[in-house]
Amino acid sequence: MLTCNAILEARKRLEGVAVATPFAYAPFLSELSGCEVYLKKENLQSTGAFKLRGAYNRIALLSEEERSKGVVAASAGNHAQGVAYAAARFGIQATIVMPESTPLTKVNGVRHYGAEVILHGSNYDDAFAHAKRFEREHGRVFVHPFEDDAVIAGQGTIALEMIEAMKDLDAVLVPVGGGGLISGIALAIKELAPHIEVIGVGAAGAPALKNSFELGRAVDSTGVRTIADGIAVRDTSPKTLALLRRYVDRFIAVDDEEIASAMLFLLERQKLVVEGAGAVGVAALMHHKLPHLEGKKVATVLSGGNVDVTLLSVIIEKGLIKSHRKMKLVVTLVDKPGSLMQLTVLLKELHANIVHIAYDRTSTDLDYGDANVTIHLETKGKEHQAQIRALLLEHGYLSSEYR
Repeated sequence: MLTCNAILEARKRLEGVAVATPFAYAPFLSELSGCEVYLKKENLQSTGAFKLRGAYNRIALLSEEERSKGVVAASAGNHAQGVAYAAARFGIQATIVMPESTPLTKVNGVRHYGAEVILHGSNYDDAFAHAKRFEREHGRVFVHPFEDDAVIAGQGTIALEMIEAMKDLDAVLVPVGGGGLISGIALAIKELAPHIEVIGVGAAGAPALKNSFELGRAVDSTGVRTIADGIAVRDTSPKTLALLRRYVDRFIAVDDEEIASAMLFLLERQKLVVEGAGAVGVAALMHHKLPHLEGKKVATVLSGGNVDVTLLSVIIEKGLIKSHRKMKLVVTLVDKPGSLMQLTVLLKELHANIVHIAYDRTSTDLDYGDANVTIHLETKGKEHQAQIRALLLEHGYLSSEYR
């Protein structure tokens, strides 16, 4: 049975390998949420995520015979990099099976450490099944991302660092996918500081473990869909479910809109790049999912920062539109020389910066002699956008907004 002593031993093995990541007060988030919030920045871990801790602890415990066989793992990215890094440190062969949709930054991160990458399936569970077949066919040692005592013990070392930094915490929010991270953290906290509430935060689009936690028995999902690829786990682990039921106080979920807004907030206000899985605790605080924590000292684990830059660019673009700093208009003009210039002069008067413009005179829904101009504008907030609409209407322009 996994014990707190195993977590303490794991910490010794991780010395000089895993960084004791910053644990810092977040003033803007505290003001927004009404809590005194502290961020455990595992996104600044040497591989960009907490998974290094568990993967390294597991591989460090392999026998020489097991190391000679090499290892195989399945992962959406962060566990893969942890396994690849640890395998490189011990000089053993590693093969990682990753879902086909895994962001390129995570695939390249694994290859950087010298591991072989196999892309297979649409989600973690498909990759897991393929990795288990590879284990049988090639005689490798399988390194599970969460259903393994040594892995869970490694993840639990995060709790030791938080407790030592701040003994009077009231609650800790932990991202939950397969449950390995929260299992280790919750066990350590309840053994060493049982007054601290442990709260799991999952993605609404990957509800298996949350549903299982609430029902008290393992149930699987038919599929998953979330931008938080690091916690997009379809099936429930009986092992981690048992640990959650024993040590975790409550379990909540946030949706993709809330996760995206948290990622953008962390980037803009905290100057931190955090992936979707790592931002779920911040999303819960920003959107007031836990009103009983107002006025209390709360920590949340930013579990990783290996976000796909393509996804991040989409989140930024949508965030600018939602916060009224960008505006997209379609304006109908009379198709004659000077019409477009007259429109742009009006926009210039209100200091609206045009960043993209397109001209269409052939759409079948246009009257002959008219043209549609699609314009993307940089604006200065809700009031500024209202002024732009009013000015266009005053000068007789027909316009519509799109998102």
